[in-house]
Amino acid sequence: MRTLLFCLCVLVHSAFPLHQARASATGWTLLEEPRTVAIMRHAIAPGGGDPAGFRLGDCSTQRNLDETGREQAQRIGAAVREAGVEIDRVMSSQWCRCLETARLLGLGDVEELPSLNSFFQDRSTAGAQTAETRRFLAALPAGETVFLVTHQVNITALTDVFPASGEVLLLRIGTDGQTEVLDRILVRP
Repeated sequence: MRTLLFCLCVLVHSAFPLHQARASATGWTLLEEPRTVAIMRHAIAPGGGDPAGFRLGDCSTQRNLDETGREQAQRIGAAVREAGVEIDRVMSSQWCRCLETARLLGLGDVEELPSLNSFFQDRSTAGAQTAETRRFLAALPAGETVFLVTHQVNITALTDVFPASGEVLLLRIGTDGQTEVLDRILVRP
């Protein structure tokens, strides 16, 4: 299974090359186009899943960002600002690593969106959460610039892309909530 997952990741990464964000940050300017949003896998948080005894409202029971992840989140936010892109709304999963990533981006107030919560440990909610995220995206006003922070499983369910930690996908959203990946940006810490 791990070999298959690795091969899939290699295939996806070769189909959509990653761009390092630079001062010119041409990829970020796609966010200025109507019906385009950014969706990001939370910044680097060592490990996988959450520890036994995980509780949503208690960060001490969760896998969290490390200093490298915090630096990565700040650099991503700086790259967006350097590109001159104004973000209207920042939406996040309720997991601590996502909320911290979203806040460290420094792009605006952070709102919680439960459909962005991880379903890694309970796949039974995947379909309903993905459908709810699609409804949210479809209902966005065409001129609103939104930055979403979530988990790998949520992004993969929505886009069929397996993102790296801290990777941002720029998506064009159809009126039905379907997504088209326009670009992928990875800012390394």
